[in-house]
Amino acid sequence: MRWLRRLLGAFVLLALVAGAAALWWLHRPLELAAPSVEFSVEPGMSPRQIAQGWVDAGVRTSPLVLYEWFRWSGDARRIRAGSYEIRTGATPRDLLRKMVLGDESLATVRFIEGWTFRQVRAALAGAEGLKPTITGMSDAEVMAALGAPGRHPEGRFFPDTYAYSRGSTDLAVLQRAYRAMAKRLDEAWARRHPDLPLRSPDEALILASIVEKETGLASDRPQVAGVFVNRLRIGMPLQTDPSVIYGLGEAFDGNLRKRDLQTDTPYNTYTRPGLPPTPIAMPGKDSLMAAVQPQRTKALYFVARGDGSSVFSESLAEHNRAVDKYQRRQGASSAR
Repeated sequence: MRWLRRLLGAFVLLALVAGAAALWWLHRPLELAAPSVEFSVEPGMSPRQIAQGWVDAGVRTSPLVLYEWFRWSGDARRIRAGSYEIRTGATPRDLLRKMVLGDESLATVRFIEGWTFRQVRAALAGAEGLKPTITGMSDAEVMAALGAPGRHPEGRFFPDTYAYSRGSTDLAVLQRAYRAMAKRLDEAWARRHPDLPLRSPDEALILASIVEKETGLASDRPQVAGVFVNRLRIGMPLQTDPSVIYGLGEAFDGNLRKRDLQTDTPYNTYTRPGLPPTPIAMPGKDSLMAAVQPQRTKALYFVARGDGSSVFSESLAEHNRAVDKYQRRQGASSAR
């Protein structure tokens, strides 16, 4: 019986040593091949595949030991799909906790107020870790994929910073931006002034896009919108250069000439009355609200001072004096 007790004692000692070694390993920082290691857990991956994936990505430990830790913890089935990153100092416990909590490593892409859809597509194409799916699609095909067939894409995406997990698709990010703009537009339209000469949320979006391009000073936007609303009410052409520039497309070389203002296109608001057929850029929230809650003003004209702000005038004579003061002497043409 003595030998049996000795054998049992040896097993107990080995178990204690193994337990102590396991506890030491669980609380000891993992050795990494780089200061940070990233790995994407795909849906349907087994715990064994996940352990091997981390090792392949740069975690310098035994994949079997890592797998046994996942299994022994009882949390192996709670690991969530996603993109994860661990940095120097992370322990095996930290690694598992991150995957169980879904604490993903996120990248971001930013859409800027006043951007066109072409610029949005370029930003998506250059975004780090974003899976390209719309590269070969036309704009019409992209909108159809978003569930909006036949809708023009310009101005339909809300300018903001969008976080995404690495491996997400560009279409998924675009879908979020599309829904965000639809929500913002609905909210703005619900708060519109009752006497606006705008017939629909789409017309409000078009006006907001013009306001966005006409001034960089947020405090001027309600008054700029007020000028355009006044013009719409009396049937006066909007005469807004940004819409003309948009209509020129790639032919615009940075210099808007008199002949450009006289060349008729659907977006030439000098030759055609009313709003252009679509937005010309992405408006931000300030421009959206300015379009539906324009400042009540008698002004019909405005001219840029050159510092981002504008001078507003009620009469053409007053406007011409402002143009002489702020534009003609500088050889510029930003007068409305």
